[in-house]
Amino acid sequence: MRRITTLTCTAALALTLAAPATADSLRPEDKGQAGFGRATLTGFAALPAQTYVPGSEPSGSLLGTAPVNGVTPPFPGQPVQGFSGIARRHDGTFDVLSDNGFGNKANSADFLLRVHHVKPDFAAKSVEVLGGVNLTDPRGLVPFALTRPDRTLTGADFDVESIVRATDGTYWIGDEFGPFLLHFDRKGRLLEAPIELPGVKAPENPYLNGGRPNLGSSKGFEGMARSVDGRRLYPLLEGTVDGDPAGTLRMNEFDLRKRAYTGRTWTYRLEDPSHSIGDAIAVDANRFLIIERDNLQGDAAKVKRIYLADTRDRDHDGALDKTQVADLLDLADPRGLGGAPGTFRFPFQTIEDVVVLDDRTLAVLDDNNFPFSNGRTPGRPDDNEFITVRLSRGLQADSRIYR
Repeated sequence: MRRITTLTCTAALALTLAAPATADSLRPEDKGQAGFGRATLTGFAALPAQTYVPGSEPSGSLLGTAPVNGVTPPFPGQPVQGFSGIARRHDGTFDVLSDNGFGNKANSADFLLRVHHVKPDFAAKSVEVLGGVNLTDPRGLVPFALTRPDRTLTGADFDVESIVRATDGTYWIGDEFGPFLLHFDRKGRLLEAPIELPGVKAPENPYLNGGRPNLGSSKGFEGMARSVDGRRLYPLLEGTVDGDPAGTLRMNEFDLRKRAYTGRTWTYRLEDPSHSIGDAIAVDANRFLIIERDNLQGDAAKVKRIYLADTRDRDHDGALDKTQVADLLDLADPRGLGGAPGTFRFPFQTIEDVVVLDDRTLAVLDDNNFPFSNGRTPGRPDDNEFITVRLSRGLQADSRIYR
């Protein structure tokens, strides 16, 4: 947006000049659309890659016995890894969701789906695992066959990638295999049968019955936001539905009171069709923060960004309007919190967690794909890193997002 200013000289000559608007001069409804500058790293903590749930079952038996990044499967327990979703507890701790395990349905039958309770300590640069709950279906609400007779859910049953906490304290989780919406209580017990997305099926969908999927493998609900009033969910697909333009992703609206999709959809357009989204969170009634990334890691990584996406589509191009708020490969780090002072890079293949801590501060986590990803150090499995990032200016967020 540009504001027109008229200057009048003594000769009565009027000139009209275009000057960039500042954040302070913008109308309140437009403040989210002005540009952001370079973001700054304000906190760094890490959980070592080889962290396992105490007393848990062995895992990784389907990965073979060849070392991967110096780690040899099978593993002595359940890795605390793959953070694919985050929910804030408002007491300095967070719930983080592990994804389906080791990358696909075929190799993750011995990985137990779990929500971990963690606490970052930025002074010590460490992350403490306080506990967690396994996801289960004790009431037999899943109508198709599960991997385990005890109905503890595994990475061969669902690929869970996004999580929000409802106002009643229960969890809604987005799955990629269906894609399904899954509703759990605070102890991780399924409360309702999996809810399908009408008209969309991934190859792993148990209801295909020989039919043709119209969504790529594990390209379901990678991100999901809760509306600021707590009444709706906004699950965002990671892949393009067959027939949609390449590089466009559907965001759907789900009514929590009616337990049904409303039929309202929006389009998020990737900067490149080869990119993926990593997470989504609401900022207000119209705007969402969305992570967009390439599929590269380490020095090869080029795109790891957070965008502010607006459903109002002011340029009328049929997609959410996007404003970059942070480049995770170019964070200012004057204090050397992440290493030497200068520039900090978050160069992971999959970055799948963002949460708003205050109007200018975000928490961002990676999914370390244990033991496969090695974006930080070649030949070594990535840790689970937990960083905080200060934006160059405020989001002007709705205060209800902090409840």
